[in-house]
Amino acid sequence: MADQKKMVEEITSMEEDFAKWYTDICKKAELIEYTSVKGCMVIRPYGYAIWENIQKILDAKFKELGHENVCMPMFIPESLLQKEKDHVEGFAPEVAWVTHGGSEKLEERLCVRPTSETLFCEHYANIIQSHRDLPKLYNQWVSVVRWEKTTRPFLRSREFLWQEGHTIHATAEEAIAETEQMLNVYADFCEQNLQIPVVKGQKTESDKFAGAVSTYAIEALMHDGKALQAGTSHYFGDGFAKAFGIQYQSKENKLEYPHQTSWGMTTRLIGAIIMTHGDNNGLVLPPDVAPIQVVIIPVAQHKEGVLEKAEEIRSQLSSSYRVKLDDSDQSPGWKYSEYEMKGVPVRLEIGPRDIEAGQCVLVTRHNREKTVVSLDNLESAIAEKLAEVKAGIWEKAVENRKNRTYKCTTMDEIKQVLAEKGDGFVEAMWCGDEACEDKVKEETGVGSRCIPFAQEQISDKCVCCGKPAKCMVMWANAY
Repeated sequence: MADQKKMVEEITSMEEDFAKWYTDICKKAELIEYTSVKGCMVIRPYGYAIWENIQKILDAKFKELGHENVCMPMFIPESLLQKEKDHVEGFAPEVAWVTHGGSEKLEERLCVRPTSETLFCEHYANIIQSHRDLPKLYNQWVSVVRWEKTTRPFLRSREFLWQEGHTIHATAEEAIAETEQMLNVYADFCEQNLQIPVVKGQKTESDKFAGAVSTYAIEALMHDGKALQAGTSHYFGDGFAKAFGIQYQSKENKLEYPHQTSWGMTTRLIGAIIMTHGDNNGLVLPPDVAPIQVVIIPVAQHKEGVLEKAEEIRSQLSSSYRVKLDDSDQSPGWKYSEYEMKGVPVRLEIGPRDIEAGQCVLVTRHNREKTVVSLDNLESAIAEKLAEVKAGIWEKAVENRKNRTYKCTTMDEIKQVLAEKGDGFVEAMWCGDEACEDKVKEETGVGSRCIPFAQEQISDKCVCCGKPAKCMVMWANAY
């Protein structure tokens, strides 16, 4: 096992330096590579395969609900972006501009899309005239650019991949129902497919999306106790419709303004997977999105019949699972370490003695437990092992969140619990005053993440000012 020890030593332990541990995994598991463009990364095949699996699952969910995929332009004229004042002000610091086409200066600057609300609104204004044209349930899978000052792979980069849903409805009730529905789709996906527990809630007024009436979000807790916003869903009301002159003729022959939504998830989900499930040996991938669900390692592969049997098993399993047979000339120990680092949920080991006994060894990544199974029952045994991985990483993530969620009634309590126990979710009451929200952040370091839908009356007083509280807020440091 010397090879394995050497491989593991190449990853900084999360206890020693969590940020370095994270970067080591991104690089050594071959998820990304840096480029000459600061803040932009190459998503390598293994990393992109995770995103493809995320995309495949989500895209199917969207289409089942009636959404259609479209593709908007990458460029937005400055005059178009300026039409919704709050929206442009919210994105102004992060916008990248195109000023020249070839050697000629453009008559009007073009924004490289940070998001596409204005493009969808321009399109809607052209195609919507009647109530019969509604609703429009659109989504697109694209990249966007936001000129971030501090970047980190997957979590915050200047160009990233995402899906952005944009829908438009006849009534506020329909649009609000859509906003809530899509947040639930995101929450279910994180919990059922990624095994990441999330808190569903509404953003405070100061933290909502620029131009939105209300913003809903799901918040996840990473292994180090910091929060990560895993998905957002926004209700726009009719503000964008009025700014862009989108109207439809109702059944009563009246001109009405429609109501809009927008919702999105990004490649930062890959960062969430790393920081929720990873360990000091590398990635631990949820089976639903793992590029390789089962890796077959032949032992003593130079001996007669071993590679042939391994290939037979690969062929048998490939119709049900994403399977790889590693028949390279690396040692079995090196291969064990390599695929542990890459987070492959199940490892299948088979050698001459196993073949003779009609069995193989299955090893589950999350706990490294070995099980000897009959080759006659292999497919069902692998299904059980993949289910064990899902249950095991879910329980570990839930336990981490439970152990790092603190109830506090004063700011001194917040400071004390963070000093003694480290980062985590802080549940505390709030009066609704933005000044108190700011003061909590200023004095304790933790900001508001969301107002959870599942409310709890921790006390009747605001954690900051002591006045009557309106709601419980989840506070945390965040990525």
